[in-house]
Amino acid sequence: MKRIVVALFALLPALTFAAGGNVHLDEADYDLSDKASLQNGAKLFMNYCAGCHSTQYQRYNRVAQDLDIPEDVMQANLNFTGVAIGELMENSIPEKDAANWFGAAPPDLTLVARVRGADWLYTYLRSFYKDDSRPFGVNNLVFPSVGMPHVLEPLQGSAHLETETRLVDGVEVVTPVGIESDGNGELSAGEYDQAVLDIVNFLVYSGDPVKLERHRMGYWVLGFLVIFFFVAYLLKKEYWRDVH
Repeated sequence: MKRIVVALFALLPALTFAAGGNVHLDEADYDLSDKASLQNGAKLFMNYCAGCHSTQYQRYNRVAQDLDIPEDVMQANLNFTGVAIGELMENSIPEKDAANWFGAAPPDLTLVARVRGADWLYTYLRSFYKDDSRPFGVNNLVFPSVGMPHVLEPLQGSAHLETETRLVDGVEVVTPVGIESDGNGELSAGEYDQAVLDIVNFLVYSGDPVKLERHRMGYWVLGFLVIFFFVAYLLKKEYWRDVH
């Protein structure tokens, strides 16, 4: 049973990619050492995403400490539920109501970057387009028939799907080629891409808060192993000299 569970988790990235079809995923060039990006990502996430999604495996004070945000600033500007600074980052939306509104309760996003991948998230958040046939008036190129509204539309503006038509065996086939903003958002195209990248950066951090610390520790471990190798080699030479 345990092996089956492990295998299913291993297949999750492939399954989620398949859900979006053969869409090219843009590279998310995030940087976990960029505190300004992480801080802006946290601000954008809490203002635009945390109304429905939680990061329930993170605590407000831990995020504040890791991202160099003063706790009073975190509490006053990024904690909208009014809980203590040491509490978990959960939202206040009732799960039953959320399921009725969206068709399913919005998932927790603490580990979404580890499951979906940073490139998937980066492309997904930049792939919403107008579709009047959908309940919220938008669809997504990466996740077709998505049940989520385009919460970042005020920043990006409305966007439309660009397509091309070609003949395949004498039949006209319409193929999507990309998303183009109508230019009526608060940010330019480049600024919006950076804002999305900051959100992705924050979600990558949320999925593995000690990644940089682990990497730094890894250099010390490797250095110790190199030194120990030479000590062990010299010790081996000394032992075998007595044997011979």
